[in-house]
Amino acid sequence: MSGDLRTDLIAAAKHFYDRGWMVGTAGNLSARLPDGSFWITASGRAKGQLTEADFIRMNLDGGIVEQPVPHSRPSAETSIHLAVYNCFPEAKACYHVHSIEANLVSRLVAGDVVPLPAIEMLKGLGVWEENPQVAIPLFPNYLEVPKIAKEICQFFANSSPSVPALLIRDHGITVWGDSPAAAYNYVEIVEYIFRYTIAARQLNLDLKC
Repeated sequence: MSGDLRTDLIAAAKHFYDRGWMVGTAGNLSARLPDGSFWITASGRAKGQLTEADFIRMNLDGGIVEQPVPHSRPSAETSIHLAVYNCFPEAKACYHVHSIEANLVSRLVAGDVVPLPAIEMLKGLGVWEENPQVAIPLFPNYLEVPKIAKEICQFFANSSPSVPALLIRDHGITVWGDSPAAAYNYVEIVEYIFRYTIAARQLNLDLKC
């Protein structure tokens, strides 16, 4: 991890953009500083071409602390990052990407959780048990993002997550970790599991979820 957290966010965004998970201006990344404030991608920035000026520093009350480019706006999904940081004080980074596989997986179930297949890659999300029964929470995709954030807060006030990730229907995943490196890995792992899920469905395999 570099001295300036924005360097890590820029590198992650470029990687996710190259994978097709942050096409155009889609998605947003943030990382927390020791004082609790966090850098988050500014709204409308192309994720494959970010610079340090393409971030805004926010506090946990949703106020702007530092704004390198005047009149820039925080990501439209800042409220989701705030929800994660307020629900999980240990979280130091929060990454949200938009992939085709995540959207497809979100349509495989009618309820509010998505069971994950009991495959080896779950260990990368901290699940170390035989034949684990793990599910990721699934939230409706509202046009008003703060409404999504409110439901996330309500859910985690009553339920501890099995894995550090959530899914928004027809929208994408959000993960959090105790470092930018951890959040980066969690995105990779969850997206791998989703690709596996879609491929298994196509082959009519029993996922034993």
